[in-house]
Amino acid sequence: MPELPEVETVMRGLAGCLQGERIAAARLDRGDLRWPVPDGFVQMIVGARVDGFRRRGKYMFMRLDRAVSVLIHLGMSGRMTIDRAPLAHQHLTITTDRGRVVGFVDPRRFGALDLVATAGEDGHRLIVALGPEPLEAAFTARVLAAALAGKATPVKSALLDQSVVAGLGNIYVSEALFRAGISPYRLAGTLKGVEVKRLVAAIKAVLTEAIAAGGSSLRDYVQPSGALGYFQNEWKVYGKEGQPCDHCPGKPLCAGIERSVQANRSSFWCPRVQK
Repeated sequence: MPELPEVETVMRGLAGCLQGERIAAARLDRGDLRWPVPDGFVQMIVGARVDGFRRRGKYMFMRLDRAVSVLIHLGMSGRMTIDRAPLAHQHLTITTDRGRVVGFVDPRRFGALDLVATAGEDGHRLIVALGPEPLEAAFTARVLAAALAGKATPVKSALLDQSVVAGLGNIYVSEALFRAGISPYRLAGTLKGVEVKRLVAAIKAVLTEAIAAGGSSLRDYVQPSGALGYFQNEWKVYGKEGQPCDHCPGKPLCAGIERSVQANRSSFWCPRVQK
C-alpha cells in the first residue's frame, strides 16, 4: 500500500494539474470500490472548481468550491494518472475545462472515493481516529512517548497503528527504526526518552527524504506522470535480507540484515545495530 511519501507525491502531482481548474466532465465506470461511491458523485463534482488539496495520513482530499471535498484513497493497488490514455481498471476519469485528464486506476478495488463537507473532513469515519501527522511540528518526542507509554506491543506494531501516528507503513517504519537503532521487537512502552527522541527525528528524516525522491516504487506505485519514485535506491534495510548494513559492513560480528515476520508483515533489521 502506498505510504505517506507516495500519497504526498501523488497529491502534489494532482495539485499541479488540477488546482484552479474547473471540472468539465467526469465519468465513473465502476462505483463498487472498497466501499460504494456515493450516489450523485459525478453530478456533485462536474462544474466545480478545484480549490486545493490536503493530505491526512494516507488519504487525500480534493477540495471543491462547493464546500465539498472528494476523499481519495489509493488502497493496495490504486494510482492516479495525468494526461494519459485510459488504462485497464480506470474507474474514474476527470476532464477539466482546459483539457487536462486525470484518471483513478485501481485493479484490486481496495481504494475509495467519497464526498465529505470540507469543513467536516476531520470527522470522516476514515479520518476521525487518525493520530498526529509525523511531519508537522506538533509531532514531538513528548507526543510519541505519551502514545507509546504502557504499550506491551512491539514498537513496530505500535508505529503501524494509524491512531498512534498517521501515514506510516511497513517500509518507512523499518527504515526509521534502523536509523534510530531500535529493534522492531522492543516493547513500545520500554523506550526511553532519548530513544523516542531519536525515533521521532528518524521518522521525520526518512519521510522527508522519501518525498524528495518521489516515494518508493514498489509493485503498483508510480507517480501520476508515470515516472517512478526512486527512494527504494536509498533503503538501508528494507528488502535487503542477508546483506551487511551500512553501520557494520564486512565486520565479523555482523551476520547481515535479517528478515522476520511480525503480524503477517516482513520486518527487516540489523540485530547488531538495533537494540
